[in-house]
Amino acid sequence: MSDDWLYGGSRGGRHSGQQEGDPHGQDPDATRPVPRQPARDPKPDETRVMPTVSRKPPATPGKRSPRQTPTPPPPTGRAHGGFLDRVRRWRPRLGRFRLRYLWLLLVLWLVYLIAVPFFAWNNVSRVNAFPSGHRPADTPGTNYLIVGSDSRKGLSAAQRKELHTGNDSGQRTDTIMLMHDGSGPTLLMSIPRDSQVAIPGHGTTKINAAFAYGGPKLLIQTVENLTGIHIDHYVEIGFGGFVNVVDAVGGITICPSHTMNDPLANLHVKKGCQHANGRVALAYARSRHADPKLGDIARGGQQREVVNAVGHKALSPWTFLNPFRYWNLNMSGADSLTVDKDLSVIGMGRFAWGMTHAKLTCVVPISNLAVTLDPTRSKQMFQLIREDRTDQIGKNLCTRSGLPPSAR
Repeated sequence: MSDDWLYGGSRGGRHSGQQEGDPHGQDPDATRPVPRQPARDPKPDETRVMPTVSRKPPATPGKRSPRQTPTPPPPTGRAHGGFLDRVRRWRPRLGRFRLRYLWLLLVLWLVYLIAVPFFAWNNVSRVNAFPSGHRPADTPGTNYLIVGSDSRKGLSAAQRKELHTGNDSGQRTDTIMLMHDGSGPTLLMSIPRDSQVAIPGHGTTKINAAFAYGGPKLLIQTVENLTGIHIDHYVEIGFGGFVNVVDAVGGITICPSHTMNDPLANLHVKKGCQHANGRVALAYARSRHADPKLGDIARGGQQREVVNAVGHKALSPWTFLNPFRYWNLNMSGADSLTVDKDLSVIGMGRFAWGMTHAKLTCVVPISNLAVTLDPTRSKQMFQLIREDRTDQIGKNLCTRSGLPPSAR
């Protein structure tokens, strides 16, 4: 096929009226052909034009080009401006909301922990416990006289029968303890109720008679005359309060060293560690006929064991995390508790802590089973307490029975 059509020629090769060889006979509107340049070698100083090469790699069947990325799907209503987007906006607000209410609950809980003891403190009986006249000078540290009385306040007739407390005539004490809280180890010393001492105005007789004759004042006067130790605070708890406190903490664990059967105290327990409710714990603390060797002297050790067990349960973390247990513990013993008028709720807290964390627990030094105070060892013990040097009280002075180590 001829290329004349490309250059404006007709099928005949020329337009009509054009003569061959006549340059003036060409059609002025016709496109002139461009003469082709013959191939030649480039000159040395001439830039050579290289042929254009495509940079696109050859397509491989079944393989996507690395520059080809999938087109993301168009946004939908759920992911953009929908529910998830609202959750993202609410998340910081929810965090601030939860943190705010968490702080509010914490503050309310702290208020509850502080308010309950103060509320229970209003139900505690107060008494003018200190005698008039000459008293020993104040000494370093704080000395508490603890009395477990047979007061039946708060007990019904059925409870008195169950607990074997008898009738409510008279007032006696089954427990007398002296606690010293100072710079050294806390000391908890039992004074057996049958200890033979001089009672002002009543001669020499058992120390618990002082409480029966003249209540707290005469008992404190008797103890101060006996020991020369200034008593700072007085704490008395009755039978009913003791049982309720033990039950409020869910009972305690007692570990008798032998089988104990005391019908007078309604106590029947086997040897070894076991759980005890309020009734059993009270009988265990009161029993003085179950030990064939020490008799009434052994009761002091049982009482300190019970007090220590109650203290540990009362100060456990569960007590402060359980609002019902915390309430019951504070309110249970308040009705049966009697303290001196100078004891504050903070001082009561220190007392409870000291009773639980006493490092030295013993009986006042005695020389025989007739509960006669040892004239030498007891004076040494009392002097160390007065001078707040409980760290120097050795095993020869602080024994479980009060007897010398060689006599046990």
